[in-house]
Amino acid sequence: MPSHARPRLRPLNTALVLSFGSAVALWGAAAAAQQQQQAPSATVSADAKARAALPAVTVKDSAEDDNGRVSGYSARRSRTGSKTDTPIIETPQSVSVVTADRIEAIGATTVRDALGYTPGINISPYGADSRYDWLNIRGFDAYAPGFYQDGLPLRNANTFATWKVEPYGAERIDVLRGPASVLYGQGSPGGVVDVVSKLPTTTPIRELQVQYGSHNRKQIAGDFAGALDAEGKLLYRVVGLVRKADLPQGDERNDRTYLAPSLQWNLSSDTSLTVYAQLMRNRAGVYTRIRPMVGSLVPTPIGSYIPSTLFMGNRNFDRFDQDQELAGYKFQHRLNDTLTFRQNLRAGHMTLDYRSLQSPAFVTVDDSNPLNPANYRSLSRTLFGSKEWGNTFSIDNQLQADLRSGDWQHKLLFGIDYQRSRFETTGISGGSAPVLNIDAPTYPNGPFDVPDPYAIDSTRVKQTGFYLQDQIKWADRWQLTLGGRYDRARTDYFDRLGGVTRTSIKDNKFTTRAGLVYLAPSGLAPYVSYTESFSPIAVINPVTQKPFEPETGRQYEAGLRYQPVGTRNMYSAAVFDLRRRNYVTFDPNFVPYQTGEISVRGIELEATTQPIARMNLTAAYSYTQRAIVTQSANPDQIGKQNTAVPRNQLALWADYRLPANVKVGLGARYVGSTNGNGGTTPVKVPAYTLVDAMVGYDIEHWSLALNVRNLTNKTYLSNCDGGAQTCFYGDQRTVTATATYRW
Repeated sequence: MPSHARPRLRPLNTALVLSFGSAVALWGAAAAAQQQQQAPSATVSADAKARAALPAVTVKDSAEDDNGRVSGYSARRSRTGSKTDTPIIETPQSVSVVTADRIEAIGATTVRDALGYTPGINISPYGADSRYDWLNIRGFDAYAPGFYQDGLPLRNANTFATWKVEPYGAERIDVLRGPASVLYGQGSPGGVVDVVSKLPTTTPIRELQVQYGSHNRKQIAGDFAGALDAEGKLLYRVVGLVRKADLPQGDERNDRTYLAPSLQWNLSSDTSLTVYAQLMRNRAGVYTRIRPMVGSLVPTPIGSYIPSTLFMGNRNFDRFDQDQELAGYKFQHRLNDTLTFRQNLRAGHMTLDYRSLQSPAFVTVDDSNPLNPANYRSLSRTLFGSKEWGNTFSIDNQLQADLRSGDWQHKLLFGIDYQRSRFETTGISGGSAPVLNIDAPTYPNGPFDVPDPYAIDSTRVKQTGFYLQDQIKWADRWQLTLGGRYDRARTDYFDRLGGVTRTSIKDNKFTTRAGLVYLAPSGLAPYVSYTESFSPIAVINPVTQKPFEPETGRQYEAGLRYQPVGTRNMYSAAVFDLRRRNYVTFDPNFVPYQTGEISVRGIELEATTQPIARMNLTAAYSYTQRAIVTQSANPDQIGKQNTAVPRNQLALWADYRLPANVKVGLGARYVGSTNGNGGTTPVKVPAYTLVDAMVGYDIEHWSLALNVRNLTNKTYLSNCDGGAQTCFYGDQRTVTATATYRW
């Protein structure tokens, strides 16, 4: 299974000082607010009833508010690419936004479903998996070190405790493709996924939703927001859901409870404080579709295949129970016409109780005759499990200065962010379970031979970053973005199995970013950019007996955006050269060397448009001309792919509202063939095309929709791993009926 980068954290006195400073600033702002005249009452947007039906498709100006809420499918602004409120067309790097309305239209029930029509993203690198939202961005894992939520990290542990995101609680999902360490510190060279939460809004929202669908899915959800006072100084939002469901196979549950309350206090026209919490409880089994390569991608020596529908687990043993709590605040104070201070803070706690059957392999009963059919009738499996808990804390302080002199404008951003986390893990691997008969499977309650723990460890990560960015605009036509950041990162790993062994890794790294955009009067905006990333490595150099230097990433990108004047349409094209450098590879004798390099080059096209009245169209195409290992301590890896990256990916979605309040939608997702992870599969993993569909109907306050993903119930292999000799089947068809009442 894939691994994550192991980041850990520990308290830092700096964070306490910053928190105390923000408390003083907040107290001062509140005192000032009491002395000034009453602020004008917040007015309700003219678009207040926009969500009373399916998303409007008429051309109109943006309804984006300060919390990122967008009416429709096309966002025009994003903070993810700059940490400031910046038009996407002025951002010199690829940015895609999937809005809540679009998530609803395509029937997405997970983050990876929501990103299925976004360029540069492989949403199924490990097939169907109920545990995680595995994503690859431009050929690199987006789960290491984790997603972001509201600009702060959801730091994962490099184990199996990973933060989950509920799509119903998302206002939008922003994707910044390419290295982003100048803004966010250590991370993947592929890019950043930032989930923007639903937070208070002046526009009243009253929504109840009921879902029923495949695998006994029964869900009720609600979203309520508005003002608590006549002046609009106190705003609230409460989002929640309860789901009872089964996993697609094995009669295992897939239940969730989610609650996300938030409160925004507008102390004055210059000062606001938003506090929020998110609680999630998951009680589920484990659904994966992992198969041996022999018997899935290629036939067994006797020409047989393992049925793709065979359930490999056991409901009497499998478990994936996870609880997580997040709480934080967003504070903003405008000191004067030039300076604005912002602080975002969040703390989280998570527990996980996970166990499953894994590593299916044929049971050989006749060593003397490899062609004996009896050798391919049964599968053995081992036991895997992990009990984990984690605590995280992150804070981001930003001071923004907006300056203007003649034709020149500067948007200066100075920031200090800090994060720490601690994860405790007790893992088991091995043992045995009852043999599974392929032709007549049974799932008894044991015996399960549970092994002793193979790992009892603790990981602590901390990172402090100082960053400076200047967005320079000249004559409202040229936009130059310059940025630099210095990070101090430390990882402490404690091995508590048979004693306590401590390994500490300290890294300091400076990263840079530069980009230039030309804003033509016609709506065209060509740009060029350079950006970097870094990620600490927890591998010891056998020569120096010290950890290796951090691996790095760098990217050159050139692109063209087009936003026709007077429309909400957006078209973009980008060509990029991305390199992951200094990653550790092992020679044939398993000696590590920091000589690895991966080169990825490609072209990405994206369009979000309304070609005719009452119609939405989104299109995404990725052509990856090169994604190979160019340097390695193992010569056999050079010229091959490290992770599977198809040369061609294409996704199209269109929906149309008929005059009788009927709406229909149809989408197709094509993924080209590969030679799997490592590039060593005996034959190519075949290309596949999946079709999604939707039909909806509006009547007064009701919105009804039926979504089908993988309409033809196509059976397909999404990927294989040549080294592990395993393959992964993709998601089966799902049907979801949704009734939403808004008033």
